[in-house]
Amino acid sequence: MMVFSTPFWKKFDATAQRRRHVRLTALVPRLAGLLLALMLFTPVAQAAQPHGIEVRRAAVSPVEDAYVLDADIDIVLSAPLEEALSKGIPLYFQLEFEMVRSRWYWFNEKSVTLQQQYRLSYNALTRQYRIGVGAFYQNFVTLNEALQFLSRVRRREDLESGALSKGSVYTAALRLRLDTTQLPRPFNLNALGSREWSLGSDWYRWTVAP
Repeated sequence: MMVFSTPFWKKFDATAQRRRHVRLTALVPRLAGLLLALMLFTPVAQAAQPHGIEVRRAAVSPVEDAYVLDADIDIVLSAPLEEALSKGIPLYFQLEFEMVRSRWYWFNEKSVTLQQQYRLSYNALTRQYRIGVGAFYQNFVTLNEALQFLSRVRRREDLESGALSKGSVYTAALRLRLDTTQLPRPFNLNALGSREWSLGSDWYRWTVAP
């Protein structure tokens, strides 16, 4: 009996080992693919939402004694700013726009200037965000909705007679920035030299020919 049973168990063990080897061989490519996916996508997810303000597009359409300013701006708050906002600290944003005519014989002429302040706040009782522009205000359910409203600039502004001359070429410039001087003093000190608190776009410039 012992003479015939020993080869049988050896054959069984060899078959089981081959099966385990086949399963492990098939599993290795899957593990390698999963590891590669983690290596590729983890850094992207960490850097997917850099904070800052960037003017994507801007245009001016002169109409009789007025002009229409149309611009799209990307706004992403930093984590400290979102936390301050959630604790009831309002954030003030300053929109600045100007149109300048170059003159070879004298200093450049600043024909149009616009400064508009926006107040972004959060009410913990109603759990709503609010944007105020002068006497006008509007509530939003989420911060994303409030920032989308702030990022779309659609304004009609009246002009003084003769402010823009036909045939002249103007350089228009637009930017949006966080007014850190409006922050409470402890937060104002944090904003000094801190990129997470100093939020603002570069000047976006383009040519306008009425």
